[in-house]
Amino acid sequence: LKQLRQAEFSPRFRSVFDDYGVSPTHFELEITETTLMTDARRMVRLLDELRAMGVHLSIDDFGNGYSSLASLQQFPVGTLKIDKTFVRHATVSRDDAALVRTIVEMGRNLNLEVLAEGIETADQLAFLRGLGCHYGQGQLFGEAMAADQLLALLVDQGRGEHRFGALFA
Repeated sequence: LKQLRQAEFSPRFRSVFDDYGVSPTHFELEITETTLMTDARRMVRLLDELRAMGVHLSIDDFGNGYSSLASLQQFPVGTLKIDKTFVRHATVSRDDAALVRTIVEMGRNLNLEVLAEGIETADQLAFLRGLGCHYGQGQLFGEAMAADQLLALLVDQGRGEHRFGALFA
């Protein structure tokens, strides 16, 4: 939040891409719903600048803050990330299931990608897939890992070895 408030944030951000020869189109910036709402007018301008660079923007922990649907429409984001607190009990709580279902449906109707955080069980994954949720992350897919472990996993996947293949059969 502190960095986003700095007047030189956007030019500095662009210079990092230029310095390292990386396209901003390969980058996603996650901003929490609460951060977006602290100074909404300024955030809209800043996010418009970042989007114009090609940066993909997502709202992290969606559902935990206090934004309205009207404010959601004003931000140039491409992804909603459903907070894990809703996903955790979505298969056992009618209320949480209804919230997750509503967020997925709303995101899809607004042409946003939807990512569910905190997927820990195959039942949660099946529920989210049934709703048409685009993406998921969580311990079901593996624990956090060091960069060298991630590289090895990606190399294995490139060879056709899919550690999580059974989840998607």
